[in-house]
Amino acid sequence: MRYSLALFAFAICVNAVPADEPPPGPPNKKTDFAHDVVPILKAKCARCHTNGNYKGGLSFDTREELVKAKAAVPGKSAMSEIIRRVTSKDAEERMPPGKAEPLTEKEVAALAKWIDDGLPWEPGFTFKPATYVAPLKPRKVTLPAARPGREHPIDRILDAYFSANKLQPPEPLDDAGFARRVYFDLIGLPPTAGELEAFAADKDADKRAKLVRKLLAEDRSYTDHWLAFWNDALRNEYKGTGYIDGGRKQITAWLYRSLLENKPYDRFARELISPAADSEGFAKGIVWRGAVNASQVVELQFAQNVGQVFFGANLKCASCHDSFIDSWKLDDAYGLAAVIADRPLQEHRCDKPTGRTAAPKFLFPELGRIDATAPKAKRLEQLAALVTHPDNGRFTRTMANRIWHRLMGRGIVHPVDVMGNKPWSEDLLDYLAVYFAENGHDLKKLMEHIATSRAYQSKAVPLAKEVGEGYVFRGPELKRLSAEQFIDAVWMLTGTAPTKPVAPAAIPPFPNSVPKERQFVRVTLVDCDPLMRSLGRPNREQVVTTRPDQLTTLQALDLANGQILTTTLERGAANILKANPKATPDELAEWVFVRALARKPTAGERAAAKSLLGDKVTRESVADLLWAVVMLPEFQLVR
Repeated sequence: MRYSLALFAFAICVNAVPADEPPPGPPNKKTDFAHDVVPILKAKCARCHTNGNYKGGLSFDTREELVKAKAAVPGKSAMSEIIRRVTSKDAEERMPPGKAEPLTEKEVAALAKWIDDGLPWEPGFTFKPATYVAPLKPRKVTLPAARPGREHPIDRILDAYFSANKLQPPEPLDDAGFARRVYFDLIGLPPTAGELEAFAADKDADKRAKLVRKLLAEDRSYTDHWLAFWNDALRNEYKGTGYIDGGRKQITAWLYRSLLENKPYDRFARELISPAADSEGFAKGIVWRGAVNASQVVELQFAQNVGQVFFGANLKCASCHDSFIDSWKLDDAYGLAAVIADRPLQEHRCDKPTGRTAAPKFLFPELGRIDATAPKAKRLEQLAALVTHPDNGRFTRTMANRIWHRLMGRGIVHPVDVMGNKPWSEDLLDYLAVYFAENGHDLKKLMEHIATSRAYQSKAVPLAKEVGEGYVFRGPELKRLSAEQFIDAVWMLTGTAPTKPVAPAAIPPFPNSVPKERQFVRVTLVDCDPLMRSLGRPNREQVVTTRPDQLTTLQALDLANGQILTTTLERGAANILKANPKATPDELAEWVFVRALARKPTAGERAAAKSLLGDKVTRESVADLLWAVVMLPEFQLVR
């Protein structure tokens, strides 16, 4: 029964949060779009089906247009018109047409595998030639005139945007919804029942801004939550590949301390790029055992990671050859890699030596150069200074965009790791980047600034299907709870958190101002288990700046019948009964709903809860109620 209900609940979630990405392909030898597919499409298809020339009405410009034309059915090459046409023996049907050379068997097989793998597509890639050139230097924005009650700079910019797009601003979010959203966004947990009641009763017109500041001042809770974001981005984990043989080094203690003290982001970046012993793990990367492709050596890892994390630049393709998907060249990736090299770094193209030695250089040489004759430590100092140079607007735009994405559900530039794409509002991105720099690269101030806007405090809109360049901002988007948020919320609800962390960091005690319900060891401080992995916590062998939104069959199975969640809810039920020994079924239902959903149950929900609990409440019946509530889209989404 529980299994079928879980699938039903997931069906509701899928309708509420459509998947933007293709389903994952086979775990081994998955198609590499840039290397396996783009060269074929460019050579054999692009002339007739890209960049405004769409013969037969078929466009290969983007994945969305290809799928919309029904020329390729993701996961089903045998049903795809593309494969039928390139293998046709009919001269009138075969593609490419006329006297053009047909595709080889190897090329047909590559396209078929690409389709069978779900039609993977490099985020942000299009066959249309780029017409937008992302600026480098910061730009000060002149704010539009303010409307009454909408004086916040973000709202002033967005009001002009809405007017230009003939849209109305989204409706405001009620107090309970706002409280749940801002608690999850800033500290990763829902409000306690007492906090929610106090907030609802507060008549101060400035109470939302006060709540934002209060949460950001809760240093331990803030750090425990945002540690997941930075562990993902900086490839930091507590165990796994590389740790056994010394080929990888943690930065946990440095990272936790940096978040706890709200270290300015420019200093944070400099300490990662030109590191001391406690922060060098990011720059060192992973020393893989055995032979690896030349593009995966530690020096190239450094270039790829610095480019992705700090500039939203994809240097992975450019680490093998001049990129097919953007403007980065092989020399760019190798030049950045040479900064950290201990010896002359020989360039390789597609794993073959070119005979050239890479010279240290910055991605944006107009900001300054790196002295190739200087020792490595000095070169890294020079690089750190260029990354955080006051004229390097790409640095501040990238982080402003990442924070907007985390709080609002989608970046101003999308995807967040393709910062060469045009933002849907250049004024908003430039404004936030300058605000961030002028306020000392203070991440908490940037979060506070966004969270105190009317835009953030508006009702969420359903996630739109991918619309590429046609995207129009209409308001905050629905967000799924991350693996950490979901499990932390379950632990908080059930009192089942571990007693000790495993993260090797100096973790301070909670101050008395933090409610007892939130004083527990968080998911970010313990090793990953199969449920966390199923819900999206990555293995962190690669930089991860966004996690997949799509729900999977594995998640449905783990949430329906998985031993970890089942055991947790059974233990939680025992804890709840122990804390509420004389509670009636109605009182237990209200207790669970208020703590799980920040509201009381409706009449229908009360009746359903009583039916689950039965006349004689047992641990099993309470566990069933807990499970039914945590399966609700309302629990699993931040609205």
